Amino acid sequence: MSSTDSSTYEGFTAEERAAMKDHAQDQKTAARRGSRADKAAEAERDVLAKIAEMQDSDRIMAERVHAVVTASAPVLAPKLWYGMPAYALDGKVVCFFQSAAKFKARYATLGFSDQAKLDEGTMWAAGFALTEVTAEVEARIGALVKQAVS
Repeated sequence: MSSTDSSTYEGFTAEERAAMKDHAQDQKTAARRGSRADKAAEAERDVLAKIAEMQDSDRIMAERVHAVVTASAPVLAPKLWYGMPAYALDGKVVCFFQSAAKFKARYATLGFSDQAKLDEGTMWAAGFALTEVTAEVEARIGALVKQAVS
């Protein structure tokens, strides 16, 4: 970049740096665990603890998302991913919940990675804004998660 360039790079935001630190800590914690069953149980406890720390509306939505995802796709293993609840298949994240408060956003997000089999033509949604988790939203999440792992 030349010195005459008027744009300036300010680096990562505080929220992005915090998410990267959370991810590094998640990786270190996972590496220290014993058996596969111990790791899975501890990972789920970590996810539930992170959900419990969330602010009211985010916590309520995350609890419902967790319940729907684990019921709809029991093959997915809960784990923390960048400090947020995520659900993985064979160690690779398929979907995740991102609280609105984490990045000071207007809404929470249910996101799907490229591991999710949501392909529909040449373009499909990989993230969904959540402002409330109703029975209709639960049904849609359940269907998406089932499709993602099929």
